[in-house]
Amino acid sequence: MRLGIDASNIRGGGGVTHLVSVLSAADPEAHGIERVVTWAPRATLEQLPARPWLEARASSALEGSAARRLLWQRYAFPRVARAEADLTWVLGGNAGDGLRGFVAMSQNMLAFEPAERARYGASPVGLRLALLARAQPRTFRRAAGALFLTRYARDVVARRVPELTGRVAVVPHGVDPRFRRAPRAQRPLSSYSAQAPFRLLYVSIVDVYKHPWNLAEAVVRLHARGAPVALDLVGPAYGPALARLRDVLSRIDPSGRCVTYRGPLPFDELPAAYHAADGFAFASSCENMPNIVLEAMAAGLPIASSRRGPMPEILGEDASFFDPEDVDQATAALGRLVEDHALRERLARAAHARSLPFTWGRCASETFAFLAEVGRHVAGGRAP
Repeated sequence: MRLGIDASNIRGGGGVTHLVSVLSAADPEAHGIERVVTWAPRATLEQLPARPWLEARASSALEGSAARRLLWQRYAFPRVARAEADLTWVLGGNAGDGLRGFVAMSQNMLAFEPAERARYGASPVGLRLALLARAQPRTFRRAAGALFLTRYARDVVARRVPELTGRVAVVPHGVDPRFRRAPRAQRPLSSYSAQAPFRLLYVSIVDVYKHPWNLAEAVVRLHARGAPVALDLVGPAYGPALARLRDVLSRIDPSGRCVTYRGPLPFDELPAAYHAADGFAFASSCENMPNIVLEAMAAGLPIASSRRGPMPEILGEDASFFDPEDVDQATAALGRLVEDHALRERLARAAHARSLPFTWGRCASETFAFLAEVGRHVAGGRAP
């Protein structure tokens, strides 16, 4: 069987991490897949591993504007895929109407959660998400298979697209081994000081649904109560959200004593950032499966997390949970974590143990087994 991968809109972040990690760990021939052809922007293709069964395909259209990429995906790609693949894996969850015999993957929950999309208002991002909200359900209705990262994502999409007729699988992400470290013995808060505070880490894009300003305010409140605690924000930024964050910080922490925005770090430097932290906080209200949380679990950190979306599914009971839009709840959850070192130790060890099954080897094996299964049904004429 020949597998095609439509990675035309995979340009950075978790999407590239997933694609590169799965292909690096995959053994498609074990599942009856002789060749894998991947279409993606050149910058993404350059990161793919060298494998004898893997072929990279570039297109000048994928280096152009978003409109040009969309036109290529909807009108040119179906013809190209029919010539080179027996089954196509559509990573962005958006397939042209001419594409047949494909597996759609859900990686962006903003397309299926109207309240979260509304945060962007009448902006270019809001318009793009509104178009995705129309296109992605149509893609999933026509798919021969649907691949989800969490049960939460599967259930949300199934409610929005009750006409799902293809096969369905849930295959979680893995964790890069460089993040893994055994949990450290936790120290009482009294062992920290203003000069060497308890450092919380939040790795994430600064965006409207990530609520970093609420975490910042919670940390400033704890500091005002005498807790030696600081927050490091690491990640790229959506312009309007960064402007809001800076405005909030100028009001609540003008000296930068409690909260520091460090900007993005190269992926290779992220493990060291986790290993240098004392705890981890995550305040997103819209996620499919945040690799960031898995990385914190694998790094042996005690975690305070939003209880929205798939986070309880991933973390179980092994975090201090809060509503990411409620500063009082965030303050209480961070306070529990910071002030109780026995709780920190228990949560860190439990979350670390919970992270162990999340490997890219398992993810790759289950993914390609599912793709091969759907491919056999497509070949037999038993799927759309």
